[in-house]
Amino acid sequence: MKKALAILWIMGFVVLVIGILINDNWKQEDLHTQFEAKAMVLATDESDVVKSGISKIGYQNLEVEIINGKYKGKKVKAVNQLVGKLDFDNFYRIGDKIIIGILEENNEIKDVKAIDIYRQGWQLILFGFFVVCLIAYARFTGLRALFSFVASLYAIWKFLIPGLLEGKEPLMLTAIVLTLLSAIIIFSVAGLTKKGFSAFVGTMSGLLVTIAITIFFGNKLELYGMTAPFAETLLFSGHLDLNMRHIFYAAIIIGASGAAMDIAMDVSASMEEIKLKKPDIDCRELIGSGFNVGKAVIGTMTTTLLLAYSGGYLTLLMLFMTKESSFSRIINLKIVSAEIMRTVVGSIGLVLVAPLTAVFAGWIYSTEFKSIFRALKTYEWKNKETVINTAEEKLKVR
Repeated sequence: MKKALAILWIMGFVVLVIGILINDNWKQEDLHTQFEAKAMVLATDESDVVKSGISKIGYQNLEVEIINGKYKGKKVKAVNQLVGKLDFDNFYRIGDKIIIGILEENNEIKDVKAIDIYRQGWQLILFGFFVVCLIAYARFTGLRALFSFVASLYAIWKFLIPGLLEGKEPLMLTAIVLTLLSAIIIFSVAGLTKKGFSAFVGTMSGLLVTIAITIFFGNKLELYGMTAPFAETLLFSGHLDLNMRHIFYAAIIIGASGAAMDIAMDVSASMEEIKLKKPDIDCRELIGSGFNVGKAVIGTMTTTLLLAYSGGYLTLLMLFMTKESSFSRIINLKIVSAEIMRTVVGSIGLVLVAPLTAVFAGWIYSTEFKSIFRALKTYEWKNKETVINTAEEKLKVR
């Protein structure tokens, strides 16, 4: 049975990955005149590049050989535009593998632009190493976790992002997608078990609380979402109708939901293990154990959130120190206030998810659902017998 389930999970994972790749390739190739290809840099010309300190501005002219697609083997001229922004610019060398954008007209190449270094190969190796570690340690559970990982990426990219760009209500759409993702992730890993249902209900409880807190304090702090990376670029690229404040709120909720799901599963799994080792434990004692587990997990998880968000803005914190900015000035800046809100809201969600999961798990682990179903069936059968006897008596009277 386990082998059959494993085969089904593998087939589902393969079909999902193939579907993503096919859909992605179809979008790139299709019948459009613009598409991307992989190329090797053969020669460079920096005569049109102006250097200013560590920044470079101008055009780096390249000669590249296309190494995949319909123009494989063809040597073409490409332009690498440098705008002086180190977070976007690339300065290519001979032998670099890069991604180029090709503009085609009448089945002929009209223009070629360098886009970025080709990093996909090493990314796949890194992801493959992650897959090997996951399956080697967790076996079948790791395979299910891998399926939920890829399914989550697919749902976010194919449903959440397009829905937000179409102008759908961000909070409602995010709540729906996160509910579906939570169900997929939790039940893929835990199955349709008491552990799975406990973790799911705990996660949903935390999601509702997080949404309410985010809306309330976001309005009080007067944060409008423009502190998010590329928010301004997104607006001025033709999406002025987007509700950036609610999109910012949605981002906070998405970030908090992952940690909430993690702690809900930790508490639920721990309580299941306690119940298995001590079957005669009563509901109150089991809930108390769940509370203790939750306290221990929360103690480190809140700090984990702080470190994760601080790591993303490490250079900004270094800049504050070099400028000797006052504490009051730092915490009142919009970008810092946004990150404080993100961290604290996520932490509040964690603090509330743990006890809610413990209470529900204590009830569900201490309830014999088989006995309930058996009692319901017995009641149903007795009710049928009563109806039959009544009908027979009426017939005898007639």
